[in-house]
Amino acid sequence: MFDWVSQHGDNVSVLTDVGTLIVWVVYAQLLYFSFRRQRRPRLLINRGRKKDIDALCIISNMSAEPVFIQHVVAELATSHGVVRVDVTDRTESYGDGDDSRQESDPKLAADSSPIVRDGSHQGPLGSGHFVHIDSFGALTRRLAHDGGFEMAGYRPLNDVVFRSLTIRIICIYGSEDLPVGAERCFEFIDQQPDCGLVPATWDTKRLSSHWQRRRLCREIRQLNSKDEFSSVSPGA
Repeated sequence: MFDWVSQHGDNVSVLTDVGTLIVWVVYAQLLYFSFRRQRRPRLLINRGRKKDIDALCIISNMSAEPVFIQHVVAELATSHGVVRVDVTDRTESYGDGDDSRQESDPKLAADSSPIVRDGSHQGPLGSGHFVHIDSFGALTRRLAHDGGFEMAGYRPLNDVVFRSLTIRIICIYGSEDLPVGAERCFEFIDQQPDCGLVPATWDTKRLSSHWQRRRLCREIRQLNSKDEFSSVSPGA
């Protein structure tokens, strides 16, 4: 054995160097993937408590670090145009029973998120934490009101058709200079007597490319230029 090693020492040395190089490359890849995972924000937008339009719109932070929610924008696509509203601040509660339970249970009120108790969703959201921003039905009615649409329950009148509801989050992650975001689209489906709402995609879209973050910067400037941000874009 030793004679064979001494005779083929050069080949063994080459194989050892190649093996060492492969190990270091694999180790470097693991370090890179771990670093990229920690630096990449991961926000999820889901339905909670129910599966219909009365479900809560839940934002979950699955990033390695906390995020600061700066704006929450909702877009209602209709047959008469798109209504776009900054829904960062709540105008109505998702349910009277939840507020009464918090008042009767001090521990529950202390454990709940201050983002919800203060009536605004702007603020830090820790890693692994979540917050809800009203129900999809409440958001739909709020956007329909700002768009000037008459409603009968969750259904629009005067031949107006609701097509989709998009929720977009704009936040700051770590020490990043540019904002990052996430959005998810939910499509309306016709279910008697009320309308249903289902996700258009199986996952939340991450807005983290350089071009997308520049677009978020422009949107923030638009949001900050008005005290009450609401706009209606005409349909095609």
